[in-house]
Amino acid sequence: MSVPAMIAHLLLEKLTRQMQPRVPEADLIMQEQGQVLAFMEGGRDEGILAYVYLFHAVMALPVIRPGDMVVDLACGPANQLVQMARLNPEARFIGVDASPSMVALALDTVAASGLGNVALQNGDITQLNAFANQSVDCVTCTMSLHHLPDTQALAATMREIRRILKPGGGVYLADFGRLKRAASQHYFAHDRQELQSEQFTADFLASMRAAFSPAEFDVALGEIDASIQRYETGLAPFILICRSTARRDVDSTLAAQVKAAYADLSRGQRRDFDNFVRWFKMGGLDLPCAVR
Repeated sequence: MSVPAMIAHLLLEKLTRQMQPRVPEADLIMQEQGQVLAFMEGGRDEGILAYVYLFHAVMALPVIRPGDMVVDLACGPANQLVQMARLNPEARFIGVDASPSMVALALDTVAASGLGNVALQNGDITQLNAFANQSVDCVTCTMSLHHLPDTQALAATMREIRRILKPGGGVYLADFGRLKRAASQHYFAHDRQELQSEQFTADFLASMRAAFSPAEFDVALGEIDASIQRYETGLAPFILICRSTARRDVDSTLAAQVKAAYADLSRGQRRDFDNFVRWFKMGGLDLPCAVR
């Protein structure tokens, strides 16, 4: 990544007033085999997204307690879900995804992980009919809400989160934020194109164009709980994180697990992880524990 080029794009985002319109994805459910596999490969331990999955798993730690039932919405191939479940072995996780192809891959991911605290089901995140009112301790969703068709579907998803969540339950939501400039979207989607498949790059750009704006997220979050805090990467909302009040402290045992997971990343992945941490720290959000 060229740091000067990235900073230039971020500063231009800061100076730009006009928000470009949202462009919903053509296929709201990822079914095409090439798309599914490209996304799956990016999330493997050696993949380009591995450091991002660890980052979100660590950031979500304060809202997940031992013994919790956690529902992960739009779990995809379960790379992120497995990372969270590995750091929280005493919690139970249920991944929900509308794509049968993704659920099939997720079953393989969970089986390969050897974890016994993860289950999966096919389902629409705007209608979580498989879950009773106030039956879930925590809800997570990472980098998937932009797949929804419109703000009405986003609001419906938030209402379902509120319905199934127990009083005092935890929430961790993360997704792209819509950038103001098409040139910035193109830059971030293509910045690592030599490490990505063409399909992955095309899907990355489509996801950024389909992202909801920070203002749209703020309205939708009001459907759950006004106390949920929204954070974003410094200078521009490349990524948004919405997190409820902490429900636990990260103790020394859990911190040791985090350090071990960080040490397992490659040198390049650790560099990217560290840069991501710095970028969010500029926006007021720091890690709940040290990784070194």
